[in-house]
Amino acid sequence: MKIDFHTHGKLSKKVNFSLDYFMELVQAAKENDLDAIALTEHFNTHRFSDVYDTLDDHFPYIDHYYEVDGLKVFPGMEVDIKETGHILVIGKRTDLLELRKKLDPYTEKGSFIPFQELLKEAASAEFLVIGGHPYRESTPLHHLAGDLLAKLDAFDLNGKDLYEKGIEKNSREVYSLAEQIGIPVVGGSDTHQSLQYGAVVNVLDVSCRTVREFKDAIRSGAYRIEISTELDEKVAAAKELKKRLKEKMEKVV
Repeated sequence: MKIDFHTHGKLSKKVNFSLDYFMELVQAAKENDLDAIALTEHFNTHRFSDVYDTLDDHFPYIDHYYEVDGLKVFPGMEVDIKETGHILVIGKRTDLLELRKKLDPYTEKGSFIPFQELLKEAASAEFLVIGGHPYRESTPLHHLAGDLLAKLDAFDLNGKDLYEKGIEKNSREVYSLAEQIGIPVVGGSDTHQSLQYGAVVNVLDVSCRTVREFKDAIRSGAYRIEISTELDEKVAAAKELKKRLKEKMEKVV
């Protein structure tokens, strides 16, 4: 099973969720041989509820995923924390939406939820909790307390960071931190634009249908991360097209 644990369904936070745009992303994911994605849209994106309301209206929900034209789409979100950093939370739809409601008071910069409190809230249900791009200069995680980082299920080896910092350097940073803390590493393309799919994928030894199955596979090491030989081209092209499309779409909003 091939899955990308860090993807977005919108080009940017400011634009509306578009089913047509989302289906373009789904098609691109399939063309890059992905069987599944975790849809980790920003928790404070414009009209967050539209994302899952739309999916509910158009696609069946089975086990812990939406069946979207042959692609498994697992619900998730990317959460900003007070100390600076982004945390990916992936879980059953009802659990995820309940957690999102609890985050209503924390959506604005300057009032983000403390890391420890987010971990506590996430522990109330079965979530896969991943530390996003731990060495990104704007939103690092490596500065946080080790005992809190150890409560994560994994760190994110991120397509954008691999491109900007270099595969060798960023991989060394992330794997070194993961070894120090004692947790695994999983891959995420951080796709906002379809050209970025396939930059980084996880190849699991088993086909997972629930969050628990993912957690078990990751903990047991029953997977490998594949970094595309075309990572630089994929991310660079997506970055440029995203910039142009973002300017156009945000003018409409």
